Amino acid sequence: MVLVSPAILKKKIEDHPILEKALSLLEKSSEVQAYLNMANVMAVQRLLYNDHGPVHSRIVAGAALQILDIMLDNGFIPSVVRDSVGDEEDSRLVVMTGAYLHDIGNAVHRSYHHVTGAALAARFLPKILREIYQDSQKAYRLTSEILHCILSHDEEVMALSLEAGIVKVADGVDMAEGRARMPYKQGKYDIHALSALAIRRVEIVEGGSGGRPVRIVVDMDNEAGIFQIEEVLGKKIRSSSIARYVEVEALRRGEPFRVIRF
Repeated sequence: MVLVSPAILKKKIEDHPILEKALSLLEKSSEVQAYLNMANVMAVQRLLYNDHGPVHSRIVAGAALQILDIMLDNGFIPSVVRDSVGDEEDSRLVVMTGAYLHDIGNAVHRSYHHVTGAALAARFLPKILREIYQDSQKAYRLTSEILHCILSHDEEVMALSLEAGIVKVADGVDMAEGRARMPYKQGKYDIHALSALAIRRVEIVEGGSGGRPVRIVVDMDNEAGIFQIEEVLGKKIRSSSIARYVEVEALRRGEPFRVIRF
C-alpha cells in the first residue's frame, strides 16, 4: 500500500541509477524548473486552480512508477518493450519523465496545455536524454514516447501506450485536500475546490478484484469527494487505455462507501 504523496518518488527511484540521473537533471534544469513554477503562476495565481507545479510533478511521477510496478508484477509488458523501443528500465524512465513534465504547458496557458507542454519539452528533452544514453537514436525514440505521455494526459486524447495511460491515471490520483488549499485560501469555493478538500488521502494498492490489478483507495470526509473521483480521476481513467485494469474504492472516513469502475 502506497500513500500518494511527494515522498513516493524518492523511494521509487532507489536502486535505479538511470532514473536517479534523469530526475537530477530535471530538477537541476533552470529551464524545466522555470516552466514548472510558471505553471503555478498561470494555474494557481491567475486561474485559482489546484497546484500544477513542482510538488504536483513529483507526486504524479511517484504515483506513476507505483502503478507501473504493480502492472509489471502482474505480467504486463510495457509498450516501450513490446514495440522494441527500449527495455523495462527505459519504460520506467518514460513514465517518470512524462509524469514529471506533463503539466509544463500550463506555463503558457491552461488551454491546450497538453499541446504546448509537448512543444516545450521537445526543446530540451533530447539534450537531457543524450546525457543519459550514448545512443542518440535511442534518446530521440524515448523523447517521442515521453512527448506522447505529455500530450495524452489530456482527458480528450486517448493514450496509445501503457506508459502514457499510467501517467494519465497517476495525474488523476493527486486529488487530496492539500492540493486545493492555495485556491481555497484565495477565495475559490466551487465544487472543484470543495470536493478536493473532502479527500483525506489517496493510496495505490495491488490486488483489485475481477482482473483489475490496480486499486486506487480514496478516503473522503464526505460525499463531495465523489465529484473529484468521477469528474477528474474518472475522465482520466476512461481515456487511459488501461481502464479495465483499474478500480477505485471510495471510503467515507475510513469506512467502505463505494467501488467504482470506469
